[in-house]
Amino acid sequence: MTQREEGKTSFGFRTVKAGEKEHLVRGVFDSVAGRYDLMNDLMSGGVHRLWKGVLLDRLNPQPGQRLIDAAGGTGDIALGFLKRAGGRPGAAHKPPAQAVICDINFEMLSAGAARKDAGKFSGRLARAAGDAERLPLEDGCADAYAIAFGIRNVTDMDAALAEARRVLRIGGRFICLEFSHPTTEGLQKIYDAYSFNAIPKLGETIAKDRDAYQYLVESIRKFPGQEAFARHIKAAGLSRVAYENLSGGIAALHMAWRI
Repeated sequence: MTQREEGKTSFGFRTVKAGEKEHLVRGVFDSVAGRYDLMNDLMSGGVHRLWKGVLLDRLNPQPGQRLIDAAGGTGDIALGFLKRAGGRPGAAHKPPAQAVICDINFEMLSAGAARKDAGKFSGRLARAAGDAERLPLEDGCADAYAIAFGIRNVTDMDAALAEARRVLRIGGRFICLEFSHPTTEGLQKIYDAYSFNAIPKLGETIAKDRDAYQYLVESIRKFPGQEAFARHIKAAGLSRVAYENLSGGIAALHMAWRI
């Protein structure tokens, strides 16, 4: 039985009706879209860029590939993918790489379209408004599927993972970057003290929305641990499931293939 069928899901530390979460999450990101990239830099001290760099290292973009950047927001992953896939020696005969940013939130897509670095890829980058649980894309259309800091915001995580498998071709790569669970008790205590105190205050000061960032902190604590999430990925039908802890498990990179 899916989370939607059960009728309840979490919104941070609150339990809400499954049908309400999509609206609540949309409201969070409508509110913070204009300051989202700035807040990411401030909250993490820029470390989120290093984590995304590791994601792209593992993905190893190549000319001719097509990426689906699910819950892609302002497009960090898609743009990084296109930058890395281009300009390789001996690759001139191959078609250019392409990427599709799919996000449920129009405000986030609009903020991404306004980025200065997005214009140079306008012919290779598409944006689609859509739910990660019901992607508006055909079966087997992508060589790679990435979702960064987005899967904990969906109503039904298992449905989103099933969609990831559906849109990947045979041999396609799944990769997910998400906040996770620190690997030591000491680091967990430090992280809790910082995130529950500093992050909502930053949200109030910079993004003018304390509640949005309180939710984001709470949603991280509700997300499954590394091994538990790996089991969800495997249950979705993906293979060779593995994960890599980043910054002591504050974030984790989950990887798999459609075989």
